[in-house]
Amino acid sequence: MKRRIAAAGGLLTAAVLCALSLGTPYVPPLELPAALGGDGLAGLVVTELRVPRLVLALVAGACLGAAGLVLQEALRNPLAVPEMLGVSSGAALGVAAPLVLALSVPLAVQPLLAVGGAAVGGVLTLLAAGFGRSPSAVLLTGAAVAAALQAALLVLMVLADQLDLQLIYRYLLGSLSARTWQDVTGLWPWLAAAVPALVLCAPVLSVLRLGDDDALALGVRVRRARFAALAIAVVLIAPVVAVCGPVAWVGFLAPHLARRLDPRGDAVRWLPWSVVCGALVVACADLPARLALAPVETPVGAWTALLGVPAGVALMRRRAAVA
Repeated sequence: MKRRIAAAGGLLTAAVLCALSLGTPYVPPLELPAALGGDGLAGLVVTELRVPRLVLALVAGACLGAAGLVLQEALRNPLAVPEMLGVSSGAALGVAAPLVLALSVPLAVQPLLAVGGAAVGGVLTLLAAGFGRSPSAVLLTGAAVAAALQAALLVLMVLADQLDLQLIYRYLLGSLSARTWQDVTGLWPWLAAAVPALVLCAPVLSVLRLGDDDALALGVRVRRARFAALAIAVVLIAPVVAVCGPVAWVGFLAPHLARRLDPRGDAVRWLPWSVVCGALVVACADLPARLALAPVETPVGAWTALLGVPAGVALMRRRAAVA
């Protein structure tokens, strides 16, 4: 366990140094402390562009990783991810619809629109699935709701002009480009509400993993617990989607990496690992997004999907072989 913690710390340190050093201008790691307090070009780029982007990547990845674990444990299905439950699609629709319809929306209101859209997607999924009576039904229904919301968004995009269409495409793929400290600070109120609820929810998730009958025997109200888990996932996912767009497959990959790192653990032990893995996935994926085709930036969500899907499938196959 100590080796795994040391390895995770080393990877995180390497990702932070690369994110702050690489790019134009290049800032050697040994000069970063001076650049952080300097007034020159390097100091401006590092302090006002790279640091907030890195912090946002870490926070977004941590939120998506935690939300993915919550959904997978609550539904007892390793394929339960925000993209398949209508949550991410609903949040994206809530943010993109005003842009398509040329409605002027203040920046501070966008997280509320995302939360509303995500809540609509989640509630539709639960209503259609009988409020979580069957985890499999919730997952299948969520995939259908997500497809319907994505279709609604595509219909709206037909109405958008060419400039708005380019912005929407970039947003829907997930992007950290041109994000500032204002975007980072807008996430803290939501995190302040979600983190305590997440800590309290983790032991209940460990009980839900035993099965509905056993959970009921231990005094857990299964349907209410599942609904509360979905609500926590919405509060974690929606503000991130409002700022970064739907960064794909982080909520799928991070929990699988957490289980791989601690095979004998439960939701309480997997939660911090899932948070760290999610943060690492987004921070590492943002490096090729920013540098691979420089000076043109590519969406970070394209890289998380490109790298995350094969890795996640390999982890699941190895898990199945072990089982």
